Amino acid sequence: MVEPPAVGGLAVAHAIGSLAAPPAPPAATRSVTEPRAVRWLLMGLALGFLALFLVLPLVTVFEQAFAKGLATYADAITQPVAVSAIQLTLLTAAISVPANLIFGVAAAWCIAKFEFAGKSLLTTLIDLPFSVSPVISGLIFVVLFGAQGFFGPFLQANGVKIIFAVPGIVLATTFVTFPFVARELIPLMQAQGTEEEQAALSLGASGWQMFRRVTLPNITWGLLYGVILCNARAMGEFGAVSVVSGKIRGATNTIPLHVEILYNEYHVAAAFAVASLLTFLAVVTLVAKSFIAWKFQQPDAGGAPEPPSGA
Repeated sequence: MVEPPAVGGLAVAHAIGSLAAPPAPPAATRSVTEPRAVRWLLMGLALGFLALFLVLPLVTVFEQAFAKGLATYADAITQPVAVSAIQLTLLTAAISVPANLIFGVAAAWCIAKFEFAGKSLLTTLIDLPFSVSPVISGLIFVVLFGAQGFFGPFLQANGVKIIFAVPGIVLATTFVTFPFVARELIPLMQAQGTEEEQAALSLGASGWQMFRRVTLPNITWGLLYGVILCNARAMGEFGAVSVVSGKIRGATNTIPLHVEILYNEYHVAAAFAVASLLTFLAVVTLVAKSFIAWKFQQPDAGGAPEPPSGA
């Protein structure tokens, strides 16, 4: 009669088998394979949605812009009022984006690197422009700086004009765009911690040297990501700017406002020609954003493992 193996032998054999066989992956990380029909259906829905709401509008804009020929297109974007709108849009972005860059870095540094009373309130206030309608934002500036506003009599007495002038457009654009840089940098800098900065300080680095040689290289790609989004929103802002600008041709019209006026006056080809400039900007922004997101994932980028989330 064959005797059963000893209990110790069973334990040893079970242990050897456990070491040889790879552990089963957790249930949460196991890949789920959908039926082929379901996968094709989901891909078809996604591609159809992109074609309908992204590709088709882009193609339509450029098709309508060049519908009456290249000469009409060139004439539409070189009209004095169109050139003025383009210049004002670039000027507004050139002022508001650097201002938001400085504010975003300072706010992210303050929130991510320090603990202080009111920190959660500051974080909430940074998100305020995301929750307030741009039209309401413009009305706020009118109430503050308009002729009948809170500061209106004082500004008029000193010859300062904000509403229906370039300063009002810059203020409104800066307000609606200032969360973009800060919201990209805050989670990134929180994930990086403060160890490297503390090491730099312990080695005798000054505050500026620490920021330039330690902090800035670590946030470069996240910073560029936020600046790209901020610039795209600044050039395409319509709601707040339409309230504070007065829509004065050749003076306070930005590109979106100029497009609206042309379309309302049934200058369809000219409206689409000018709109194609913003569409081209959107495509360039998308390409740059994709590159930044890819670069952000590289091991030498100094960033988090996932690209930052855009608004």
